[in-house]
Parts: sequence; C-alpha cells; structure tokens
Amino acid sequence: MFEAFFGGAGSARGGARRSRVRPGADALLQMSLTLEEAAFGVRRELNVETAVLCEQCRGSGCAPGTSPRTCATCGGTGELQSVQRSFLGQVMTTRACTACAGTGEQIPSPCPACGTEGRVRARRTITVDVPSGIEDGMRIRLSGQGEVGPGGGAAGDLYVEVAEQPHDTFTRDGSNLHCHIQVPMTAAALGTDLVLTTLDGEEKLDIRAGTQSGAVLTLRGKGVPRLRSTQRGDLLVHVEVRVPTRLDEEQERLLRELAALRHEDVAAVTRGSGLFGKMRDAFRQ
Repeated sequence: MFEAFFGGAGSARGGARRSRVRPGADALLQMSLTLEEAAFGVRRELNVETAVLCEQCRGSGCAPGTSPRTCATCGGTGELQSVQRSFLGQVMTTRACTACAGTGEQIPSPCPACGTEGRVRARRTITVDVPSGIEDGMRIRLSGQGEVGPGGGAAGDLYVEVAEQPHDTFTRDGSNLHCHIQVPMTAAALGTDLVLTTLDGEEKLDIRAGTQSGAVLTLRGKGVPRLRSTQRGDLLVHVEVRVPTRLDEEQERLLRELAALRHEDVAAVTRGSGLFGKMRDAFRQ
C-alpha cells in the first residue's frame, strides 16, 4: 500500500511491468476403457482440441517481418504515475498502463492468424499409454501437452481421466474380480466341473460335492494386475444353488423318496438358532 501511494524502488525501475508471455493452463479430457484394457493396459490415440503455438508468428503476436515496439504512453515501464494533492501533501499513485495492458510493449501489426495472442486453437492427435491395473477415476498426466499460454508461453499439462465401462460378467473391487454362477441343486449335491471364461481365457472350475449356496470359490491370480506391480488380484466366484421350481410327477416322486431316505421329509429347526431357541436354552439352564 505504501508503494502504491508514494512510489518505491520497485515501481521506479518498472517493477510492475507485466510479461506478455504467460504459462498455459492445464487441460482435462476423459477416456473410456473396457475392463480388459484397464487390466492389461493399452495404447490409445486421442483427438484433442487445445491452444497451440501460432506457426506464423511463433508466439510473438506480430505479423511476419514486424516486431513489438516500446509503448509510447508509459515509455516501456508498463505503468503510469500521477501526483495528487491531499492533506498529507502530494501523493503519488501508480496504475497499470491501459495502452499496453501493463506489458510496456505495443504490437503495431498484429499477426493475421492469432491477433497478438501468439496461440491458436487446433485439433491434434496424441498417443496415450495406459498402464496395466489402472482404475476408474484415475488420471494420466501428460506433461506439456495442455494449453499453450498467451504470447507463446509454456504449455500446461494434459490430464486424461479414465472411465471404466461396466463388464457383463465381472465386478471389479480394486485388483480383485467378482462374478456369480448358478449351479443346479443336483450338481451342487453331487459335484461337477464347469468352464469359466476369465480375463486370461477358459478356466476349469471344480464344484465339489455338497457345495452350499453362498459359497465363494477363489481363483488365485486371475484378477486384475496391481498398478505398477507384477502381482495380480484374485477372481472370487460366488455360487448360487438353483432349486427347481417346476417338477413333473416322476421328478417329485424321486425327490420325495430321497427326502424320506435322508429323513428330510420334515423341516427341522436347528437347536439354539434364532431368538426362540436362545430363550428355550436359557429356561433349560
């Protein structure tokens, strides 16, 4: 505040002068990936529209064959000073030069392509290497691939945000995968084998005899590779035992015979299960 009113060493030497060349802003775009692409990585070419360096003026903002000149209004300092009388005496105030926007330079012949900006909007193709194991919402940083700054300033960074598409079979949880399978009641009781298509191809899955609904079978190392690691997660297979709802007379007769042989023709309540079981055990004690 003191320097703004009374001037100072910085303003006397033109310290308030602004540069025409300023850094560019960062840019963000989204890229959609399948589960397989996110798991094993992929190389993609993306079309992006950003501010790039003007080829005609190479960032100077001047027409070919011309150059900026010193501002005649501020003499190249980028600021204007004025003296006013107040109860404190003479007060000197400093403000940015309006003729050159505080840069101390004027462009008498603007570039026909960018109009003194030193940059233009253009569409270009960039190559993005997606690492294996990347997850939904993560961003890939491409240094210097963002917006070129005013006056041809250094370009910012480009961030590519990953959007992973839902998979028809698998649900992802970090590096682990989950899927659900339905097994007929007879197959769960007797045991069976089935072929499951994983990210690596077909895998044989052993359904042991007596497998219950809700059981989880784990295929080690068949999940998603961990980011920046050689290790992989697991594939967890959730088993749902399917009970038949429509039986013909012969099927119903055979099931009744099996139930009678196993003494399962009457529903039984496990001792101690539930609230009433706990109350009964309490009274017996």
